[in-house]
Amino acid sequence: MKRDDKASISLKKVISISIILLFVMGIGVMAANSKVTSVKIISADGYETNILTSKTNVAEILEENHIVVLPNEKVIPALDEDISDNNTIKIISSNESNIVLAEEETEELSVESVLEDYNSLTEKIVKEQVTIPYETETQDKSTGDGEKIENITQNGVDGLKEIAYLMKYENGEVIEKTQVAENLVQEPVNCVKVIKDKPVPVVTSRAATSVEAEEVQSSGASRGSALAERVEGMTPEVVTMNASAYSSDECGGSTATASGARARVYYTVATDPRYYPMGTIIYIPYFADYPNGGWFIAQDTGGAIKGNKIDVFMNNIRECNNFGRRNLECYVYKF
Repeated sequence: MKRDDKASISLKKVISISIILLFVMGIGVMAANSKVTSVKIISADGYETNILTSKTNVAEILEENHIVVLPNEKVIPALDEDISDNNTIKIISSNESNIVLAEEETEELSVESVLEDYNSLTEKIVKEQVTIPYETETQDKSTGDGEKIENITQNGVDGLKEIAYLMKYENGEVIEKTQVAENLVQEPVNCVKVIKDKPVPVVTSRAATSVEAEEVQSSGASRGSALAERVEGMTPEVVTMNASAYSSDECGGSTATASGARARVYYTVATDPRYYPMGTIIYIPYFADYPNGGWFIAQDTGGAIKGNKIDVFMNNIRECNNFGRRNLECYVYKF
């Protein structure tokens, strides 16, 4: 054989081997680019088959494995869908399909039913303030069977306490209420009612210490008697008044009053005319031994005399200072 022929044959072998290698390499590249997945196929009769495929569409996988779906069968997932994450294709009959759907619907209804029947239980502490009613304390200081009067010496004030409850709610409604704590906020103050014999005003006098005192005593006694006669048979209003005193020394020696009358010692008092108008007669047992026998008449007013206050006209500033300020029981006769 000639050298040229031998060279030609060698060249043909090289070309053939190269083509084969290229073909094999192409197949290898295609295989490498195709992801092969293991898929389980469960037939309607329960038979399971495991296959390897690079396809993801359910219809293509079944066709690739020559599996035919009958008219009365259903595929899960559907034929036009891709396989799910569990890589399982299940073929079921129509009857089984209805059962599966019924189970799914039952499950949904069951969840809704649970949500509807769910009871929301909550607890919290609630504090309530409760009034403690005051009590009335009666003190009977009367003697004999004569006419009596009642006087409230202390007004009653309700107390207050705070109670804490543990409240249990179900769906917004209280199902249980338990007291867990109690705290006293304010003690109640009892109302004190005193029963006494109705006083019978008596005009009395005291020993004179000077000529001036004798004159005051004499005139005061007669004026007191006159006031007592004016209210004879009337029922007084018994009140406790805050009493102070004043004299002409504090008024530059003047005895003029707001009523126009001249102020008289242990006879004239200044009051708040909104409560005790001019001409109101007031009997004060504290002054029963004084020249007027405890009888006064409202003839004056004062800037500091407001509400339930009274200012008694006395001889001088020394007497006023000695008297000071005190609460006195008064019997008020208004006209």
